Parts: sequence; C-alpha cells; structure tokens
Amino acid sequence: MSDPLAGEVTGVPDVGTAAPEQVMEQARRDGSAERATGSQDAPPSAWTPPTPGERLRLLRASRTVAVVGASNKPSRASYFVSTYLLASTDYEVWFVNPREREVLGRPCYPSLAELPGVPDIVDVFRRPSELGAVLDEAVAVGARALWLQLGLSDDDVARRGTAAGLTVVMNRCLKIEHARFHGGLHYAGFDTGVISSQRRAVR
Repeated sequence: MSDPLAGEVTGVPDVGTAAPEQVMEQARRDGSAERATGSQDAPPSAWTPPTPGERLRLLRASRTVAVVGASNKPSRASYFVSTYLLASTDYEVWFVNPREREVLGRPCYPSLAELPGVPDIVDVFRRPSELGAVLDEAVAVGARALWLQLGLSDDDVARRGTAAGLTVVMNRCLKIEHARFHGGLHYAGFDTGVISSQRRAVR
C-alpha cells in the first residue's frame, strides 16, 4: 500500500523522457540536485523542512502545545487555532501572552518559563522580529518543536533551532496540518474521516 503522506517533494527536476545524464546536468545547473539530495557543502545546522510523515509523527507524539501570542480577539488567527486545538484535539493547551491574563477561559502565562510543564510544540503567533527570542525561550525550557504559523519564517531561526535539537516547522498552520492528517479536511469542505489525497468513489 502506498503511503498517502509521501510525495510532497519540491525542487526536483521533471525528468520526462530525458536521459539520466541530461537530468543530472540540468540539476547541477539550476541547483535542484543539492536541494533534493542535500549538498555535502551545506552547513551541518542547515534547516530542511520536515516531510509530511515527519510532521504527522510530531503531531502524534506530542501531548502539550504552547500557543505563543494567544489572543482573546476572535478576529485573530491565534484565537481560531486555539479554539480548534481545545475542541478537536487531545492536546493540553497552554496560552502565552504577557498582555493577557486569560484566553478562552484558561489562564494565560507571561512566558514559556512560567508554564506548568514543558511544551512539546511551541506554536508561534508573533512578529518576525520576535521569533529569535521565542526560539531562545523554547530551547531554554526544553521544548521539542518550534512551529511558526502561516506567514512566519526565518532561516536563521530555523538553523539555530535545528542545531539545538528542535524540530522546526515554518509557514504552516498547526490547525490545518492536524485537520488534514486526521481526516478533518475535504475538497468539498466537510469531514470525511479518511486521510487521503484521493476522492472516494461515487456509488
């Protein structure tokens, strides 16, 4: 049986009917060979995006999520994602924001260091300029992963996080990823309960 999570590969040339030597020559010219296979010249702390399978394993193995930048404003993405995490997952969710005392009826902590435990995933909704400081906090408390929400990415933060032993996910929504892997998304907008990229046959 094929793995439905496999296949998210980018940066690999379209081989078509070209001979292998032609493909590799094109790959060397445009740099896709290094991106696809990992150049030996790359620094050891270079960041490589987690594969779909790796993201799924992270989500399955995690038990606690700290939402950094949580807000009580329904218009904020953090509010929407937090609502989903509380209602549709088994995660223990902790909120972090020094400007809030409570979010969605739960206590909000000033920093990661003041949480009641160590978060597996630090889900970040902060300005790009603050991502480095959040990473430093995540490393200090022993978090397992740093997850930067849609629109957030920083190559230096990703490299430093990887070098420190964290799994780093960038520019992805935790809610969308969890729902996609757990059968919560469908091309027509409803829950099929099936994790697959293929539509069910019509009977």
